[in-house]
Amino acid sequence: MKALILVGGFGTRLRPLTLTVPKPLVEFCNKPMIVHQIEALKGAGVTEVILAINYRPEVMMGFIAEWEPKLGVKIVCSQEKEPMGTAGPLALAKELLDDGSGQPFFVLNSDVVCEYPLKEMLDYHRARGAEATILVTKVDDPSKYGVLIINEYGQVQQFVEKPKEFVGDKINAGIYCCSPKVLERIELRPTSIEKEVFPHVAADGQLYAFTLAGYWMGAGQPKDYLKGEAQRSGRGLPSTPQVVCSTVLHVLLC
Repeated sequence: MKALILVGGFGTRLRPLTLTVPKPLVEFCNKPMIVHQIEALKGAGVTEVILAINYRPEVMMGFIAEWEPKLGVKIVCSQEKEPMGTAGPLALAKELLDDGSGQPFFVLNSDVVCEYPLKEMLDYHRARGAEATILVTKVDDPSKYGVLIINEYGQVQQFVEKPKEFVGDKINAGIYCCSPKVLERIELRPTSIEKEVFPHVAADGQLYAFTLAGYWMGAGQPKDYLKGEAQRSGRGLPSTPQVVCSTVLHVLLC
């Protein structure tokens, strides 16, 4: 089984940590953020991980040389010549993702931190014969996000961007399980899977949602990074500024 991790972003919101390394390689709980994802993917049966790279490709190649033997997973790169959004990289890596077996594959945003219930998500996807399944998480204030409207069978019916009135409390958590059929919908150009692909899959009744029971964090900004580290390590959040700073980012912000 295969997976693609979207690592092509410049990570501008997480600077200064991303001035020297791509965001996926920023240390998170004592190892690069992306390593947590690859370990979870391996646990779900993934044997090959494709990194959709753009920013600092030479650094990513160094990561592969160091970590591929440690993780025991084949890691390859699909390099973008221009930023391809969140769907374009799938079209670029189509031949790598679709080996003719019909097996589904995972797609992950590289800054997602959670408990990674990938085995359960895969079983859910297969049981429904879905074309795509989105991992969703509940939030207290859905007005800040794009909300998914989901029916009683788990099918995604509609996307509502930053609703002013309450329509639901489940948002896209940035992890997908996709069948190879979804690749037929994606053109080789910069494009958004959330805005230009998934609405069409939903319209055909083939898009499902799997709800994450545990914690979730998109660690793309400093405050979210710190909160995610606290949740991941089980420390909880500091209530006062008198806290020992264990990373460069802690030093900068404390």
